[in-house]
Amino acid sequence: MQESEITTSQTPLYIILLGPPGAGKGTQARLLAEALNIPQLSSGDLFRENLREGTELGLLAKSYMEKGELVPDDVTVRMVMERLSRPDCEEGAILDGFPRTLTQAVTLDEALAHQGRKISVVLLIQVSDEEVIRRLSGRWVCQNCGAVYHTIFNPPREPGRCDQCGGPLYQREDDRPDTVRNRLLVYYKQTAPLVGYYFAHGLLVEINGEQDVGAVQADLLAAIGNKDDHP
Repeated sequence: MQESEITTSQTPLYIILLGPPGAGKGTQARLLAEALNIPQLSSGDLFRENLREGTELGLLAKSYMEKGELVPDDVTVRMVMERLSRPDCEEGAILDGFPRTLTQAVTLDEALAHQGRKISVVLLIQVSDEEVIRRLSGRWVCQNCGAVYHTIFNPPREPGRCDQCGGPLYQREDDRPDTVRNRLLVYYKQTAPLVGYYFAHGLLVEINGEQDVGAVQADLLAAIGNKDDHP
């Protein structure tokens, strides 16, 4: 199927991207949004938008956050559904970072079904634990100017020193190997039920995320095209 055929399909494309931290979901979601001419929706961005604008849902979420409580899944789903109701989502949308739990997935399906809509395909970008740790734990930041380096992909000319200002480089807590392993543990606890849920519904497609960015994007588009051909 050609790209233009995907974007002009009469059935809206609601695409979910799953994958571990460091799998490149954000990058791939942006590329898909450009290729398919549909918006990329991030649950984190939606939270910040609703809190910043003081919407009813934002104030409701804030009331839970101020008490140190988790925002209920139905509130998060309502934010997503409100965003999906806007005109730029008529042809579909890419959900990046949502749903995160099985409850959110089921609630989202129920909300979409109530409007006669459904998820088109769930794309799982697979990256090994070793590769995730290699990607995330190699990042270093300049303490002075904030320039970002990577020991493998973008190393500084002099180890431990910034190319731009000569300042010392440090590693953020989130990028340390032990922290990355903990993030992976949280991911598996949350995502394993989602993978089983979407697999059982015939929506899951696994993509090799250890290829270069262009190859991953080509495989994602091919998977979307195949699902569009065989709903």
